[in-house]
Amino acid sequence: MANGNANRAALIDALAAIEHERWAHWQRYLHSKGRIQDDGSLLLPAELVERWEKQIDTKFENLSEDEKDSDREQVLKYLPLVEKWVISS
Repeated sequence: MANGNANRAALIDALAAIEHERWAHWQRYLHSKGRIQDDGSLLLPAELVERWEKQIDTKFENLSEDEKDSDREQVLKYLPLVEKWVISS
């Protein structure tokens, strides 16, 4: 059982590393779209905020194909690790 817990912990760390890279990539993109203010805050264009709020409120099945493809692209970063975990379990 201890080996199973170690394997699970290793999987969590590997997935967390992928998640951190995904988050960092998004933050770089987000920051590139904004303008840093004198106080250090980031001002984002209203049209991007509006678009992202619409996407936040939209279920996956109702997204455009381009938006779905963007989400699928993110899943492909995780999938090999998940497949390896399933096969080895």
